[in-house]
Amino acid sequence: MRSGAFQFSDKWRSKVLSLGETGMGYTVVSVTLQDGRKFEQAVIDSGHLTRVRGLPTVPFTEDEIADIVVTGKKWDWNEKP
Repeated sequence: MRSGAFQFSDKWRSKVLSLGETGMGYTVVSVTLQDGRKFEQAVIDSGHLTRVRGLPTVPFTEDEIADIVVTGKKWDWNEKP
């Protein structure tokens, strides 16, 4: 996992578990933070937020999240940030 990746706690677990899959075992989501920043493509895999497209690390914590929405927008995971 990338630096900053985290496992969702009870606060978001039910929402994360209810999200549909984009591919086998993972979901591509948009994450909006409480300060208004939005990350259009992030990956949730097995209850963990594991990466954000184009960034070498996950630049936020679970406590900063205001909303999570499935986008299903796929990308080349081998792409270098």
